[in-house]
Amino acid sequence: MHPASCTTDAFHRGRFFVVQPAGSGHRAGMDAMMLAAAVPCDFAGRLADLGAGAGAAALAVLSRCGQARAVLVEREPDMAAFAEKSLALAQNAALSARAEVLVADVTLAGRARQAAGLGDNSFDFAIMNPPFNRGRDRATPHALKRAAHVMQDDTIERWLRTATAIVRPRGGLAMIARPESIGAILAALEGRFGAAEIRPIHPRADAMAIRVVVRAVRGARKMPAIAPPLFLHETDSGGFSPQADAINNGQGALFGD
Repeated sequence: MHPASCTTDAFHRGRFFVVQPAGSGHRAGMDAMMLAAAVPCDFAGRLADLGAGAGAAALAVLSRCGQARAVLVEREPDMAAFAEKSLALAQNAALSARAEVLVADVTLAGRARQAAGLGDNSFDFAIMNPPFNRGRDRATPHALKRAAHVMQDDTIERWLRTATAIVRPRGGLAMIARPESIGAILAALEGRFGAAEIRPIHPRADAMAIRVVVRAVRGARKMPAIAPPLFLHETDSGGFSPQADAINNGQGALFGD
């Protein structure tokens, strides 16, 4: 794409940068930062960012976790190219040596998935931000945005099937979704990941949740639990709450670790 069609954006108060499409594809924001903040600060293993886009969530994990390594898995070649550009930035030199981009479809199964580079039990943690808009929700003429945002009826099941295959036993999973997807998420986790922690994300204390972040452990049998909510704003002023600001800038952990 022409350089004019992309921007280079700072995250974690300038500790890393992401090259993103200016208008034709998915642009990362606080969803990616909250998802990354679900990974424990002391994580030092190999992480898969499923549906990585331009790489914001994976880079945010690497920014917080100095010993972690990440594979940015992205199906769309144009978005994977943005991820490669992000890793090539001089400002990201301290992180990029611990990251790589893999062009692969997260929904592949069996031998096709393994042939694409997503081997069984090959990761210690997976993070994902699956498409969560229905086809009728906020239709967009941009193909890249549609691919990133519009879910199919079995999207969550297929993504979690892949996570189950590639994450080692007792490894971790974190995903962000709309609250109305929680039933499908818990159903897809059944028999695969347990000890699920569910954290609702609310704009303010008097508003309904707009996101949920779910973290779970492969093979665990502990029942799900609901964590205290995160309120993004304390007032109507538009500023982030101190906790949300810390999470957004890589200085806080979503689940306290």
